[in-house]
Amino acid sequence: MRALLASGQMRVLPLFACACLVASSALAAEKPLEIFFIDVEGGQATLFVTPERHSLLIDTGWGYNAYRDAKRIAAAAKLAGLKRIDYVLVTHYHADHVGGVPQLVAKMPVGAFIDHGPNRENSNSVNHLVSEYQTAIDGSPHIVAKPGDHLPLKGIDAEIVSADGNVIGQPLSGAGQPNSFCANVPQKDPDPTENARSVGTVLAFGRLRIVDLGDLTWRKELELVCPNNKLGHADIFVVSHHGMDLSNSPALVHALAPRVAVFDNGTKKGASASAWDIVKSSPGLEDIWQLHFADANGQGHNVSDPFIANVTEADTGYYLKITAHEDGSFEVFNPRNKFSKNYPAR
Repeated sequence: MRALLASGQMRVLPLFACACLVASSALAAEKPLEIFFIDVEGGQATLFVTPERHSLLIDTGWGYNAYRDAKRIAAAAKLAGLKRIDYVLVTHYHADHVGGVPQLVAKMPVGAFIDHGPNRENSNSVNHLVSEYQTAIDGSPHIVAKPGDHLPLKGIDAEIVSADGNVIGQPLSGAGQPNSFCANVPQKDPDPTENARSVGTVLAFGRLRIVDLGDLTWRKELELVCPNNKLGHADIFVVSHHGMDLSNSPALVHALAPRVAVFDNGTKKGASASAWDIVKSSPGLEDIWQLHFADANGQGHNVSDPFIANVTEADTGYYLKITAHEDGSFEVFNPRNKFSKNYPAR
C-alpha cells in the first residue's frame, strides 16, 4: 500500500490504484516515435512526432502547385493528431526544401524555424526563395543551427552535425572509429551551392538512430566520416540529396551501415542508379524504401512494389510512415497497399 499526502492529510491508495498508476506509467514510457515521409514529388518533407507530441518538420517541399505540398504536410500532421508544428528545420535554400514555407504557415501554425543562417548561393532564383522565406517567418522565433547544437525537442535527442558548410569537430557519443571505407573513395570538386551548406541532423530515440543530412554533397560527407567516422551507425538513413550521385559516397553510406534506407525521390528525380547501388550494397542493409518508382532506372534499380509508396507518374501523394521504439525496433508502413514490415530490436 502506498501513502500520499493530500490536502494536509495522509491518504492511502488501494493496491489496485497503485497497479493502475504503474501500468499507466509503463504505457506512457512505451509511446513510440512517429516519422512521416511525406511525398512532395522529389523534394523533402519529413515529419517527426515524439512520444511527448513535440514535432519537427525537416523541410517543406515545393511552393505553389495550388498548395499541394502544404496540404500534404497538414494532412500528415492531422493524422498524427497535431494542430501545429513546433519546429520547422530548413536544411538549405533550394526550392524543393524551403519553397513550401510561405504556404505551410498559411495552412497551420509553426512554433519556430531553424536554418543555417545567411544564404550562400547568390543567384536570382535562390535570392527570391530566401526573400519569400524571410517574409513568411518574420516575427516567428528563429534558431540558427550550428554543428554540435541539440535541438530543443522533448523525447528525442536531435544533434546538428553539419550547417553552413561546417561539420562537427568531435565524434558523436560512441562514434569516432577509423573508417576503412574511406580507402580508394575518389574526391569530388567543391560544391559552391546551398547543397553543401545543408543542415544535417542525427536523431537518437533510445537505441534507435536516424541520420538525415539534407542535400549535403560528397566532399562534406567525407569530412564527417573520413578518416574517422564521426557519426557512427544508423538504423534509418534518409538517403542524401534524394539519392543523387552528387552525394552518397560509399565512405558515408557504408560506414553508417543502415538497416533501412529511405529515398525521398520523385519519378524523374533522385534514386540514380549509381547511388542506388551504393546504398543497396551497404553492409547490413535489410531494405530500401522509396517514395516513388524511379522511371529512368527500370526494375534493376528499383525495389519491389510493396516497398514503393507511389508507383506511377500520377500525382497520388502517398507517404511512408515509421513507428519506432526506444529499444531500437521499428515498423515501416506503406498506406498505398497497406503493406508493413517490422524490424525487431537488435
